[in-house]
Amino acid sequence: MELSCCAWALTGREKDTLNTLADIGFNSIDIQAKTFQNPDAQSQIKDLGLALSCLAMSFNMDDGAALDSTSPTGRQTALDHCRAALDQAAGLNIKTTYVVPGEDPAGLPHFSETMLQVADYAAERGIRVGIEHFPGKALPTAAGTLEYLADLGHDNLYLLLDTGHLQMSKEDPAAIIAAAGDRLTYVHLDDNDGDGDLHWSLLDGVLTEAALSAIFSALGPSPYSGPASLELNPNLPDPTAALAESRDITLKYL
Repeated sequence: MELSCCAWALTGREKDTLNTLADIGFNSIDIQAKTFQNPDAQSQIKDLGLALSCLAMSFNMDDGAALDSTSPTGRQTALDHCRAALDQAAGLNIKTTYVVPGEDPAGLPHFSETMLQVADYAAERGIRVGIEHFPGKALPTAAGTLEYLADLGHDNLYLLLDTGHLQMSKEDPAAIIAAAGDRLTYVHLDDNDGDGDLHWSLLDGVLTEAALSAIFSALGPSPYSGPASLELNPNLPDPTAALAESRDITLKYL
């Protein structure tokens, strides 16, 4: 299993972000839609030998766009955004993307309608689409998200697992990994106080070494073969140091 890093853990110029992540020692990164699109950035990514593992689709949408919008126009704008993000991913040979659900459970029928179209478009390009379980949103638990995916029944919709979110929803990572099986498409690593979505450095919150070891022990025999990706908060006191520290911690278990 490889280790990746969500590039949005750092702010500032894209050029500086890429150099910093490479200097820390990352060989793989994740990006958001509409970022790292200019030729200079793409050339730098190649020069630094960075692989691109995942693209976060639902970031940087236009105002009024939402995958679960009650407005057909809002949903269409969000769909167009995701299609453009998938074209971006295809052009960069990124095989995994994901979205974050909306906040209102009542909007899930609209979300489902849009996601089925997104999944079809992605499948034509050989790209997987993950849906992230997110406490406080319409799909707050990983177990509930797996049930939602089973009910939706699309072959190209998967679970993105976030370990920090599992801490908030009080779910057992090993049980979720086992239940997900081949529906698991990506893994985010982060820490928090058990209540807030804080995206702290690993072991700075309620996450323990034993719990982190158990996560990787569960991933070992699972069908999942993709990266584990650090997703840390860019507003940490020293995000560069936090990434370096979390990388060192994670490498003990990979």
